[in-house]
Formats: sequence, C-alpha cells, structure tokens
Amino acid sequence: MLMKRLPIGISDFETIITENYYFVDKSLFIKEIIDNKAMVTLLPRPRRFGKTLNLSMVKYFFEKHPDIESKKNLFDNLNINKHKDIMKLQGKSPVIFLTFKDVKELTWKSCFYGIRTQISAEYKRHKYILNSDVLDLEEKNKFKNIISEKEDVDLFAGSLLQLSKHLYDYHKQKVVLLIDEYDTPIQAGYIYKYYDKVVAFMRTFLSGALKDNINLDFSVITGILRVAKESIFSGLNNLEVMTLLDKNYSDKFGFTQLEIEDLLKTYAKEDFTKIIKEAQDWYNGYNFGENQIYNPWSILNFAKRKSLAPYWVNTSSNDVIKQLVRSGNQYFRKNLQDLIEGKSIDKHVNDNIVFQDINKKLDTLWSFLLFSGYLTYSNKRIVGEHVFCDIRIPNKEIKYVFKDIIMGWLEEGLNLGDYQLMLQNLVNGNIEEFRLYFTDIVIKSISYFDKDRNDPEMFYHALVLGMLVSLSQTHMIKSNRESGFGRYDVMVIPRDKNKIGIIIEFKKMTKTVDNNLEHAIENALKQIEDRQYETEMRDLGIENIIKLAIAFEGKEVLVKQA
Repeated sequence: MLMKRLPIGISDFETIITENYYFVDKSLFIKEIIDNKAMVTLLPRPRRFGKTLNLSMVKYFFEKHPDIESKKNLFDNLNINKHKDIMKLQGKSPVIFLTFKDVKELTWKSCFYGIRTQISAEYKRHKYILNSDVLDLEEKNKFKNIISEKEDVDLFAGSLLQLSKHLYDYHKQKVVLLIDEYDTPIQAGYIYKYYDKVVAFMRTFLSGALKDNINLDFSVITGILRVAKESIFSGLNNLEVMTLLDKNYSDKFGFTQLEIEDLLKTYAKEDFTKIIKEAQDWYNGYNFGENQIYNPWSILNFAKRKSLAPYWVNTSSNDVIKQLVRSGNQYFRKNLQDLIEGKSIDKHVNDNIVFQDINKKLDTLWSFLLFSGYLTYSNKRIVGEHVFCDIRIPNKEIKYVFKDIIMGWLEEGLNLGDYQLMLQNLVNGNIEEFRLYFTDIVIKSISYFDKDRNDPEMFYHALVLGMLVSLSQTHMIKSNRESGFGRYDVMVIPRDKNKIGIIIEFKKMTKTVDNNLEHAIENALKQIEDRQYETEMRDLGIENIIKLAIAFEGKEVLVKQA
C-alpha cells in the first residue's frame, strides 16, 4: 500500500483526505463544539498547532453543498462517523469561513487590503445569492462592491453581519461562522504601529456579527491570544473562551503522545525508542489542560526529514519576542536567565492580553509568552480571582529559539568576535587577556544595553545571558543573585571535570560601603573566600578553580584574580 504523504503546510481538510495525506484524526472536535452549546467559542492556541485545519474540517462538515454526498464521504473513516446523532447535522448549514493567518502587513493600508481580500473571496464563494430575489437593489450593489474590493473601510467593517443576514435569508437556516487567526492582523498592528486602527476595525467587524445576531447559529474563532475584551469583544456576553489552561478542547490542537507514536512508527521505524525520546526532548512539553502536547508542525517536519531542528520558526511571528528581549527590564532578564537554566518561575497568568501592556506589565509579558507557545505551565492554582502557574521553557526547540534571539540581540550591541574571544580566554584561564577584552567591551557596549536607564547592571545581565547561550555545550552556568543586585555570583562549571572552573563575583561599587573600586574588588574577593564558593565546585569533582572579582562603577571596571 502506498504510504500517505505528510501534510506539511496543507491546511485544507478536503485536500488532506482525498489526496492521500496522513491525517491525525481530530474529528471529535466537531462533537465537542456541538456538546458545549456555546454561541461564540474563542480558542486561543499557539501558531501552527492545527487551528486552520480544524476550522477547515468544521467547515466541510456543516456546510450545505450541491454535491453533499461527496462531502459526506470525507468523514466515512473518522471517529466522528461513530456518532450518528452528530452525523445527522452534516451538510445542514450555510457557513462563513475566513482566515487571517497571512495578514501580517507593515502598514494599516496593506493590512486592510489583506483583510478586504479575504472577505471579498468569501463573498465570491456565495455569489449565487446575487441570482436570487433575497437582495434588494442596494444590497446587490453593496454585495458587488465587496466582491470588487471597493476601497471602503466602513463597507467592509459591516460586511460580516450583512453576509450572515443574506445567507440566512437565502437558506432559511442560521449561519455557522468560522474565523481563523483573528488576531494576526492585530499583532502586526502592534509591531508596526497601527494597532489602534486595526483594533477599531476588528471591533466593529466582529461585534456586529457576534453580538445579538439573530442569523447566527454558532461561531468558532481561533487565534493566538484573547485580546482584551474591552478592546475587541466589548459587550459580547455570549463569548466562551477556552485557553490552553482549560480542560475543554485540550487534545484537539497539537499531537498527543499516542498520536505521535502512531505517526513515528509509520515514518521513522528505525530505532523507534531513540526517535521517540528525541521527539520528546525537542518537541514535547506543552501542557494543554489535562494533556501533554507535541508541536505538530515540528513533528511532521521531523518525521519527514529524520533530523532534529527548530522547525517552529517564523521570523515575523518572533518579532514581538525580539522586541521584549531588547527592551525588557532587569527583572525580565533575571527571569529569562532562570528559564534558560531550565528553572520554572511562578507567575500570575492573565488571558486578557492588552498589547500596550506587554512592555509595561510583567504579568502581561509572561502571559503573552505562555499563550504564544514560547513557554508552558504546570501547577495551575487559583488564588482569589487570579490564576497562578509555574511557567518554563517546554523543550529544546524553544530553548534554541530563545538562544537565537538572545544572540541576535547581543550581536546588535557587541562585536561578537571579540565577545567569543573574551569567553574563550576566560574558560582557558587566560585572565589577563580576558580582562583586556572585557574592559574594552564594557566601554564600547554598556550604553547599548543600558539605554535611558543610567545603570550598567543591564550590561551584566546581558553578559550572563550571553554566557548561558554561548557556553551551554561545554559549561553549566550557575548564578546566585540577591535582591537589589548588590552582589551577583556566577559559576562557570565545566562539563569536563579536568577543565578549569571559574567563580566570578560582580561587585557594584556602593559609596556607603566602598571608598573606591579597589576597595570594592577586595570586598568581592573576600566574599568569595568567606562564603566558600569553591566548596560547591569541589563537591562536583572540579579541582582547578579560578576565583575572579569584577568591580564596577559606570564604565569604570576592575578585574582581579584571587
């Protein structure tokens, strides 16, 4: 039997079923929608976790079609076909289906064109209405203007409500409304500075069709985030939001353990146990409700290419993350260090995202990263009206993404060649060479990492983040920070115990304690001895240890070896 092709980049359900592509059966998603009986369901999930394909499947299931028998055959061998009561609903409804997943434009004008094109295409799908008598002359003219993509923002802002009315009048059946990746244009608006315009449009466009629309049977909307209710879904009381923190729909996006085992047994038969372990390390680790989930995009690419790589990469989608790493304050950088080190951090999680707050409120920032798929969670708990979770980096693939972003950020502010030589001299024990490189880098780069803050501590956070990224293959980087950044310990622990271990104590000169940098550096060296930091290294079996103190005041730096 001919092996099914892997549907990489294919999100049309009919194409996958009829053209011999491998399909991970998520058809019970349809049953869950019906059983939940919500008028409007918003399902935020990370990008490339199967949202478009799932909505395409729902479209083919419900939509009335002239050749309805051929569409029924699409579901013959799927799990949903076992539920005869649900199957009776197949092909009974007019459907509106829109996807905004590719609307990521640089300007509001281009963004509106992209939205307009999608709406126009959906009107064209239903242009048979023009040949009926359900539209009056004015309605027909508006319908034709939308098909011809007339440049009229107000016309298109009300187009979703109007199309649902026309479909109901024609079919005498309430409409199923499916909107895929509704927030992609909103994220682009945030990145490229037209946020207010796109939000104003989407508020009118969506609320008109979703609020008190007597022609609507139900609606399912997907996106990455729940953009704050007051921004988009104002006054919408019939909205049910099911995020990745919830049990509902928790196995309908992404692949479960059993699903990837079935897939990899087919496409990666050799050394199956090893392949599964690699897939777990690289692409597993997401918690959705009660289920542990694999990234489906990466698994499909891994199964096809038989090699481990960070497949879940899309530069435009990573732009917000890059902005956050560049602009985050010292508390963000401290937390980011913990995450890169493999630790979890306890955070308040809020599913109402206000984009303007991402750079202002750390809770919003961490929630954004969680719901976007850059972090995962465990230990969900409710305290009063607030949700708290332990959040962490889910797998090696996402750690790679963070490291790549961090290195790109460092490259903007550093001469990476000199930076790498500095670290090489450090781990080889060439402290005088390290001192020369380090001093030069501080003088040239500290203003970049300390923009408008008048505090060089940001540079030292950048330094340690860079060490975590650059030395991770050969060394473990351990840091022990104390509040207020009065002291900052770093241990550079070689994975080869015969190599040199380094203990670094950073000391920020404080006039109430230190008279000058020389005094500060002596205090730092004394602290290394008094706290016996080398004991921890020796317990790990490392005998060759360098103790290093770095004292600083602004761009003035002293480096001294004990």
